[in-house]
Amino acid sequence: MARRDYEDDPNAPEPNSLVPAASVVVVDATGRVLLQRRTDNGMWALPGGKMELGESLADCGVRETREETGIDVEITGIVGTYTNPGHVFAYDDGEVRQEFSVCLLGRPVGGTLRVSDESSEVAWFSPEEVDGLPMLPSIRKRINDWKSGAIPAIR
Repeated sequence: MARRDYEDDPNAPEPNSLVPAASVVVVDATGRVLLQRRTDNGMWALPGGKMELGESLADCGVRETREETGIDVEITGIVGTYTNPGHVFAYDDGEVRQEFSVCLLGRPVGGTLRVSDESSEVAWFSPEEVDGLPMLPSIRKRINDWKSGAIPAIR
């Protein structure tokens, strides 16, 4: 299903659903972060997605990371909570989603890097390399919050 991101865009369609979601900052033993280049917008992003009925938030982060990157993770903490009503996703089925997203912290425990139907590339990057990658401001905010080590205010 095709998706288009709108972030603080006055021409964005009005949301018609509110969805709980998780994203994960996965950090390996050398301090690199796991990112995927999304097929729908060409931008780099953290693995993540919507929670399914019957799963915990941590289970959602583990599942989405495995599905989107091939890497198995253990959740070790939380980066922050993000609820920007100006960031919506419009899908070709008519859904316009506002997400209530919790960004988790995780470490790899297995698996092999691979792309999915949502990604064209999956790779590990040093924190310095991330600064030069194209990504949506909301994703960059999560990564910068992780890099700063500060617990952000609820957003």
